[in-house]
Amino acid sequence: MSRDPSEGSDGEPTDADEQRADRQDSEDSRTEIVDLDAEDNAEPNETDAFDATGGTDDESEAAETEDESDDSGEAETHADGSTTEPAEGADEAEETTDEPEDTDEAEETKDETADTGEEAEDTDEAEETTDEPEDTDEESDTETPESETETTPIERKTGPAEDQEQPLTEHIEEMVKRVAVVVVIAGVVSLLAFPYGEEFINFLWYSVLPSDISKPHVYHPLELVVTQLKAASLLGLVLALPVFVYETYAFMRPGLYPHERRYYLAAVPTSLVLAFVGLLFGYFLILPAVMTYFLQYSRDVVDIAFALGQTFSLMLVLLGFLAVVFQIPLFVMLAIMMGLTTRTWLEERRLIIWGVFLAIAFLFSPDPTGMAPFLVAVTMIGLFEGTLLLLRWTGRGNG
Repeated sequence: MSRDPSEGSDGEPTDADEQRADRQDSEDSRTEIVDLDAEDNAEPNETDAFDATGGTDDESEAAETEDESDDSGEAETHADGSTTEPAEGADEAEETTDEPEDTDEAEETKDETADTGEEAEDTDEAEETTDEPEDTDEESDTETPESETETTPIERKTGPAEDQEQPLTEHIEEMVKRVAVVVVIAGVVSLLAFPYGEEFINFLWYSVLPSDISKPHVYHPLELVVTQLKAASLLGLVLALPVFVYETYAFMRPGLYPHERRYYLAAVPTSLVLAFVGLLFGYFLILPAVMTYFLQYSRDVVDIAFALGQTFSLMLVLLGFLAVVFQIPLFVMLAIMMGLTTRTWLEERRLIIWGVFLAIAFLFSPDPTGMAPFLVAVTMIGLFEGTLLLLRWTGRGNG
């Protein structure tokens, strides 16, 4: 019976047997490590991607250790036929015994990465929550300019510093209020002057008409009262003209430069003076000329008995119209001084302006014969040309 050369002479295990036993133990420990890794990989974890990469690293390391163990496990054959394992086998066994510590370290790194993954998710959620107020801030920033364009006005670049753009509704509301002020003042003055209407009628009637004309005739019950109200309204119109000029100034004041404001303020008393000049012009020139024409036209045909209401209405309309007509020089001067137009521009279009004056005169004068409208149109043209002549003489308004 042949004897295994690896056994000793007495049948006791040799060093080779002990090395094989150690190698078997190392292989068992490796299988246990692989089983532990398989269990860890089977458990669900929030950082699967990281574990997957980590697992591949561990498997590669295990494969390398197995290759090293296989290489080191090859026995050296001696001359006598006996085989001995190299000394590196013991070192490899020690390395395999140390591998469980590496697995503990791997598990610790896995736990740390899981914790870091959770912290990263928490930080991402925190950043998302912090980004949401920024979005709300951006929305508020995008919404605030719209509210500011609705409530706050925008300054004009070419106008005065006080000039600010406003909605059209506010302009209309302000204009209606200022016109209402003019109407209220004219109405109050008319009511105060109403008790003196009869004296004014007698004064104007006998001043304009010849002395041989009989007293005015009344043809319906309220004719005298209505005529008194018309006479009082004439005084209210005259006194409301400067108020009208001032209200137009107040309406346009934010858009006026300081020198333009001075012109407008100076126009307020000037308007009142021009209105009284227009009344005097009508009283001394226009009314006598018109009434004389009417008397000569009808005296040889019929007996004259003028009605109070119609005759006095003609007088009042002419006087009030002339009070407004005499504002033409003021309006022309203001337009030129404020830079709205120039004297040269008006002179080049004077024929068009004359035609407009003539149309207005025939439209508002209550005389179908054309005498009164003609006299009023001549007066308007004379005032316009006189203003241009004055501007030419002073060298103003040549833009």
